[in-house]
Amino acid sequence: MAGKKAAKLPRKAYERELLRLQTELVKLQEWVRAEGARLVVVFEGRDAAGKGGTIKRVAEHLNPRVARIAALPKPTERERTQWYFQRYIEHLPAAGEIVLFDRSWYNRAGVERVMGFCTTEEYQLFLRQCPIFERMLVEDGILLRKYWFSVSDTEQQERFRRRMEDPLRRWKLSPMDLESITRWEAYSRAKDEMLVHTDISETPWFVVESDDKRRARLNMIAHLLGSLPYSDAPPPVLELPKRPESTGYVRPSRDLQTYVPDHAANL
Repeated sequence: MAGKKAAKLPRKAYERELLRLQTELVKLQEWVRAEGARLVVVFEGRDAAGKGGTIKRVAEHLNPRVARIAALPKPTERERTQWYFQRYIEHLPAAGEIVLFDRSWYNRAGVERVMGFCTTEEYQLFLRQCPIFERMLVEDGILLRKYWFSVSDTEQQERFRRRMEDPLRRWKLSPMDLESITRWEAYSRAKDEMLVHTDISETPWFVVESDDKRRARLNMIAHLLGSLPYSDAPPPVLELPKRPESTGYVRPSRDLQTYVPDHAANL
């Protein structure tokens, strides 16, 4: 029925399709390397919208020398005096590389705008310059894909609650993350205005519904793969060499080296 919320994707179906898509991502990586392509994927969205988990699944089986994640910290005092886009430019890919931006230059249209970390003039300048900047990237041959992860207010709050109770994930929460709950409508207005100015034909925004993390990951990866003209790149021909005969090497006694204790033996 139209408008009905989809049921949560079963784990087995999710894991089966994720493996298939990750295999295709490896093919995409080899095509990027063989063709000397430059691919940039921007991940944006509210806090706890599922960006980080999706990036992790995208990069999980890729070569970190080919595909790297750019998650920039807050700008230094020197960077604050630079042209706004300058600190991001140095992270753009060279030929044969993929860069996954875990948040990007769109910080200015989101958190900086809502939290007052930039002036109104700086914000308006960003909205004017961003489409020009992205058109320049595309004109230079960079493949740019932009994804906005959309999460509901109730699901975001539930994810925050789970993080607070989980010692392995509590580090993901900051006071600013929690303040986003009280500024929900301000972030919504900022997102809407951002899309009006930066959803251009050369670099459109693609919205990923992310209340169900499993669906969001599969949908985003499938869309990325479907948007690129990649093909199988022939792998290098490898042959396992025959191990040479021993020349008399004798391994030193174990007593001469310090080994890590066998913690696993106590399990």
